[in-house]
Amino acid sequence: MRLNLATLLAATLILTACSGDSAIDGVKEIPNRFGNAVNALDDFTPGSTGDSNNARGLRPNEVRVTMEVPASVAPQGEPTRRNLRIVVPDRVEVYRTDYTLRKDLGTVRFSTATDDDGYLIIAFEDGVPIGPDVVIEASYRGTTLKALAADADRDVKVNPFSHYLVVEGLGNYDAIDFQTVMNCVNSSLCLNKYVWGTVADQVHDFEIDIGTNASIASALDRLDNRADFKAYVAAMADYALLGQDNSDTVRASSADYNSVFLGLELGQTFRESNAFGAGQWGVRTAQEEALTATGSAYLYPALTLTSFEAFNINVTSLATDIPYDRQTLIHGLDNGGVQTFFNRGSDLWARNSHSSAPGAATLTPPRSDAQNGDAINPARLLAGRALYQSVTGRDSSRITGWTRNPYHLDAFTSAPAEPDSSPDRVLTSYFSAGKAIELQEEGGKLKRQDTLEDHYLSVFELHLERSSDFSLFTLAEQRYNLVYIAPRFGNEDDPLVFETGHGTWDTQTPDGNRLAAEVTLDQFRVVRASNGQVRAEASSGTGDWNMANRLSRPSQSDQYMGRLTLYEDQAGEAFGTPDMGLGATTPDGSLMAFNLDDSYLGDGLVIAGQPPTDSLVPARYRLQGVIIAMTDNTSRMHQIHNGLLELDDGGGATINAAGFEIHHDIPSSNVSEPRQASLASSLGVTASEDGEITLSGGELTLAGFYTGTGDQIFLTLRDNTGPEFQTGLLIATVIPESD
Repeated sequence: MRLNLATLLAATLILTACSGDSAIDGVKEIPNRFGNAVNALDDFTPGSTGDSNNARGLRPNEVRVTMEVPASVAPQGEPTRRNLRIVVPDRVEVYRTDYTLRKDLGTVRFSTATDDDGYLIIAFEDGVPIGPDVVIEASYRGTTLKALAADADRDVKVNPFSHYLVVEGLGNYDAIDFQTVMNCVNSSLCLNKYVWGTVADQVHDFEIDIGTNASIASALDRLDNRADFKAYVAAMADYALLGQDNSDTVRASSADYNSVFLGLELGQTFRESNAFGAGQWGVRTAQEEALTATGSAYLYPALTLTSFEAFNINVTSLATDIPYDRQTLIHGLDNGGVQTFFNRGSDLWARNSHSSAPGAATLTPPRSDAQNGDAINPARLLAGRALYQSVTGRDSSRITGWTRNPYHLDAFTSAPAEPDSSPDRVLTSYFSAGKAIELQEEGGKLKRQDTLEDHYLSVFELHLERSSDFSLFTLAEQRYNLVYIAPRFGNEDDPLVFETGHGTWDTQTPDGNRLAAEVTLDQFRVVRASNGQVRAEASSGTGDWNMANRLSRPSQSDQYMGRLTLYEDQAGEAFGTPDMGLGATTPDGSLMAFNLDDSYLGDGLVIAGQPPTDSLVPARYRLQGVIIAMTDNTSRMHQIHNGLLELDDGGGATINAAGFEIHHDIPSSNVSEPRQASLASSLGVTASEDGEITLSGGELTLAGFYTGTGDQIFLTLRDNTGPEFQTGLLIATVIPESD
């Protein structure tokens, strides 16, 4: 139900129930008080996000309220995930507020009831609030926490996560910000009114454990010190400030995209006694997955982007479904303090899924092209994205549940060729932490046990629009520029290698469904030898990187929908495995991307683009991507989360990039949680008309290519100066400037 804020009237709820010990005693005296409700500790559900949904039986205008506190506050409370305890609050208030978080700014009409499981149900007479101006405040034994009433799934959890959102999200607005948000809430057309419902729900998907002895203050400090959680709340609060000009701009009705996906991870493993607590590198690559034993249908890595209109509100919704394979390298110390490595190939890990829940997104507004004054289409897609849990080894002795934290999406989309067509690409890179958790099956439900892994993931997603009947002649006799990144694990002498490269790729005339092509590459490697020492290497060369038009079988009908095979010598059968990897192309062939999979380079990502149609001009670019850095005693993964690359009109560039850093101190076997990191540099720029570009200054050299109208730049990074050697892959995409 849509809330009309002008009609809300006043009331304040005070629950005068038991206080002190009697509140806990009351829980114990009611058999199975919370037994029929969903508790994520006792029911790990694949295909859902990490936060349990306890909205069963609610009417559209109702919310269910659950208070969760640190274990030290209520050691006898019902345990739930993140080391919190469920309690019955002594007192609950519902009131209107603003950025000052005052309680005396207005009241809300509602009624209350208690369900059969002992939970408080609040019914809002004018519909569940959708803005950030209505707060539910719960108190227990002198502990007070707040939550927004505008929770998308109407299962309102009042806990340190919700309290942080109120205080650090809403509380960091000023008067103008708050009025901007409420103007959107009061507009019948402004899609961004629903951002607060999204973020109020998604903060509970984060897998961040609160210490057993934590107070409320230290629990909030813990969240503030988690760089990824803090940045997510700040980004979503900024996202909510986008107004009507943004949220009513939509694309075509529906489009499907072939997805190329790479996840690079650095984390910590607790699976094996001989490497307990060791650091762990990982790589994940997208895969095709047969849905039947006979191969009659396949699931392909995909994004679906849909735009529709309902009740005069234009909505853009997106969802991804990406099967992936995984390979890891455990890196620790033996009993003598010598660095040791254990390779865990992709055959060890069951096929898994990195998929996002369907949800609304926002497209930034059009701007005018400085050269011709014509309006061009939006260029950024923004959203808060929640990722599904998954389960592997359901029939094995060790069932594993995989959780993934939400993230703020800031993706580039191309300008559609026609007003009623879709963008031909959606490009992004982001960070998501998560866990692997041992599960125990009890009564058909999966109960959480010990944490098996903490993993921190840098993700690249390149979604390229599917074709209806793709032909290799679209790619023939072209020169492409390319970049790639490829980790290699498990070599006896050099167990850990991160290689990047850039160069050109020349295609010939197709021979049926095959296309011969040759690459010329400049390559850079950061290598850790078996004795733990790190070195950097550079090389150049040529090679045969051939392509085949890959037949797809999404249902009963086989088709060529823009998926490609990449191979040196062995292309494999129609639905078989080539010797390098699989990928996709845009319908016009202007951009290609491939997952390297068990290739001679390892696993990884290749991006290739045709020469640009326009020269580079001064502009601002969103910078995203990953930097890998190693010394003899440390490993580091730096995700560029909120980077800004500015090209000036004097042949120079500046980078100012905020991000997250995972640091592995090898001698102490310590892997840090995400912490804030930054990159700042002034660089000189050399760019050619055929799209090659180099940015250099100080210890860094960025080399790669630009494409399109100069709105996309793909760069490899190298630093061979030591003692810390660095490499990485970055994507810079234009930020549209509103007139």
